[in-house]
Amino acid sequence: MLDIRQLQYFVAVAEEEHVGRAAERLHISQSPLSRQIAQLEEKLGLVLFERSQQRIRLTRDGRTFLAETRALLTHANRLESLGRRLGRGDEGGLCIGYLEYAMHSGVLPNALRELREGRPAVHIALYNQQSDVQLEGLRQRSLDIALVCEPPQPDDPDLEAAQVLNDPMLLAVPKGHPLAEKQVIEPADLAEQRWIGVKHKESALRHDTLIAACAKAGFIPTISMEATEPLAALGLVAAGLGVTTVQQSLRHQTPEGVMLRELSWLTYRTPLWAAWHKINLRPLVEEFRKTLVRSSSESHGSATTS
Repeated sequence: MLDIRQLQYFVAVAEEEHVGRAAERLHISQSPLSRQIAQLEEKLGLVLFERSQQRIRLTRDGRTFLAETRALLTHANRLESLGRRLGRGDEGGLCIGYLEYAMHSGVLPNALRELREGRPAVHIALYNQQSDVQLEGLRQRSLDIALVCEPPQPDDPDLEAAQVLNDPMLLAVPKGHPLAEKQVIEPADLAEQRWIGVKHKESALRHDTLIAACAKAGFIPTISMEATEPLAALGLVAAGLGVTTVQQSLRHQTPEGVMLRELSWLTYRTPLWAAWHKINLRPLVEEFRKTLVRSSSESHGSATTS
């Protein structure tokens, strides 16, 4: 079993690249620190540092080990914090992973507001992470709830999910654009437009699904510019640089200079799922899960369980 103290010593030496400075930082003598690092290397059967008279540097394996060590120490700190909060009767608080869309759409803020009304003392930690990282966090029990763009597989042995949003897309055009006042917008009206795409960090799948939905409707959007998230795309529309589609739940964040129009024939939707571990260790997690699904259902329609 690895010694947490030795790992903390290792991180300090790796960051300082100097045993003397690391020893000062740790408030110990150099000789015991050097022995601890040597014992760690011996235990691992791994050379962590390249040593010279002037300084020491991490080996390539040492850099890999450092990244994992930092992750382990972070989790250890969270575990200690959890234990202290449990000792105070706080039920451990909540660690929630989310995508930016969960925040912008109001799904997460609305659920948190409802939870806070009943439990104002609960500690909440929010982590903006990609979906795959969140799902792994659920498996490792470093997250309690994840808000992701795609759910785990239906036969996943560990995780369950419920859809909390399935957002229709609206067309965003600059004010004064010919389509801004057109009574009915047809697919043919969009074929010659300059499009601003949204290149999602999550995967190419959502982009490809939107293009496929447009093709099914009868046109292929000509994308002349790409933004990294929907609100940035709306800013480009406001500047008159093209048109884009945006989730209906983001309509209240539309900037000046942008008109939103419905496209009843566009089948593409933007989904959002809440996921959690099947083995629920704490009542607070179950309470927030129900709050999240219920509040979303009331705001956006019924949720679907996976």
